[in-house]
Amino acid sequence: MEQFFSPILAAIGYNRWILHVLLILPLVGAIGILVAPGSWARWFTLVVAGLEFFLALGLWFAFDPSNGGIQFESQVDWIRGWGVSYHIGIDGISLFMVLLATGMMPLLVWGSWHSIQVRRRGYYALLLALKSAMIGVFISLDLFLFYCFWELLLIPMYFLIGVWGSSNRLYAATKFVLYTFSGSLLMLVAIVAMVWTVGRATGTYSFSYDHLLANRDALAGQAPWLFTAFALAFAVKVPIFPFHTWLPDAHVEAPTAGSVDLAVILLKMGTYGFLRFAIPLFPAFALSPAVSAVFVVLAVTGILYAALVSMVQPDLKKLVAYSSVSHLGFVMLGIWGSTVQSVQGAIMVMIAHGVSTGCLFFLIGMLYDRRHTRLIADYGGIARVAPILTTAFVITAFASIGLPGLNGFIGEFLVLLGSYARFPVAVGIATIVIVFAAAYLLWAVQRVFFSPLVHEANRTLRDVDLRELAVLVPLVGSMIWMGVYPNPFLRRTEAASRRYIEMVSPHLPPLAHEAGVIRQEAAR
Repeated sequence: MEQFFSPILAAIGYNRWILHVLLILPLVGAIGILVAPGSWARWFTLVVAGLEFFLALGLWFAFDPSNGGIQFESQVDWIRGWGVSYHIGIDGISLFMVLLATGMMPLLVWGSWHSIQVRRRGYYALLLALKSAMIGVFISLDLFLFYCFWELLLIPMYFLIGVWGSSNRLYAATKFVLYTFSGSLLMLVAIVAMVWTVGRATGTYSFSYDHLLANRDALAGQAPWLFTAFALAFAVKVPIFPFHTWLPDAHVEAPTAGSVDLAVILLKMGTYGFLRFAIPLFPAFALSPAVSAVFVVLAVTGILYAALVSMVQPDLKKLVAYSSVSHLGFVMLGIWGSTVQSVQGAIMVMIAHGVSTGCLFFLIGMLYDRRHTRLIADYGGIARVAPILTTAFVITAFASIGLPGLNGFIGEFLVLLGSYARFPVAVGIATIVIVFAAAYLLWAVQRVFFSPLVHEANRTLRDVDLRELAVLVPLVGSMIWMGVYPNPFLRRTEAASRRYIEMVSPHLPPLAHEAGVIRQEAAR
């Protein structure tokens, strides 16, 4: 199929304009919704979201898997006096983040079709504005532009949680913004300091990522505090333990679309930030034994802590929210594993988590629309009255715990395989904790779907309709596709992962077997 579509895309100049369109189209759609009649809001958003995804699909065919560098690149001077430019592009790391963001948008609209009954125009306009900001984060190659999009997405997410959320929505929305904004301010100070330091050393003051990366040696003296500022901003967004406390509240109080967006995209912004900025710009400090030990310990602690806390959650949505902390711990372990396999595994976990956890939140939203409760104790015996919904939930739960043949397995396997040589003890603990993940999810499935049907309200609970089926089928199909045939995903991330390792490898301590070889050669 690539041989068929690639010439067509090249003929229409797809590479030159696609990222601009993907960035601007949701904003244009948001403005259109605000001036259009309220009754058009859902259909108008669905058309914009569908068009966005249709255009983004071309990235899959136009992307060159053998090129580990930036593709679809475009740069235009923006604020020349400050060294700021509109510089965008993607590589194998950001490609799938853009595809996740655009692919989930039509499903978010379908998933919100009946649950959002008030202020529809505002809701769908904010949903589109949020999508534009998310895409901007993943395609920005200028740190000023990146920071603008990073902060702008707080506004629509705050209102999505605060206006359309549950009973404690204002507390959750405020906590989310304060946590994220506090970390982001530190990152802003670090960005300005970087530009100033590199500018004094080179005579060129620029926010360009390429320029700062090429002159990162000038930052060596300030690397400890600069990396710490970036790391705190990204750690809150991941979130890694102990910066995770905003996440369960935000997930539980957000409407279904907000929870899905948090799981699918927002949490990946933190791990993406480590891969794109924090580690490549300050590799000597970030990958030093002491700093690596801190992040690996936090990652493994988060994996274990979140798994244990999930096991005692009475709220089904909060259980899945805590599971995200555990999954993202695997991503952090893979990033600091610093091998091609571990980095590819981290990216695969990011993609798989977005699909499977997003699907779980959709399914929980469907249950809530029927019973208006998220308490596990209020369910039971759902499999007898809603077999299709049950089947989708069981498959998604299996994918989330990493069952072979589904999307969660390949990423976790690569993370563990690629990180073992550098952190064998941490990998051993993380492998054992996978059992806890199976325990809390399968126990929840048993209590919700297969325990005795004792609540009368559950006897009349309806199965999924065609609209809901249209949301679930692409997600479940993606889980199976990634699990059975992951090669297309791995092929598109391999070159970028190798390039990343080449960038940081001079600053990596040798692996155990490499250190042995070095000692033998020194002895000779």
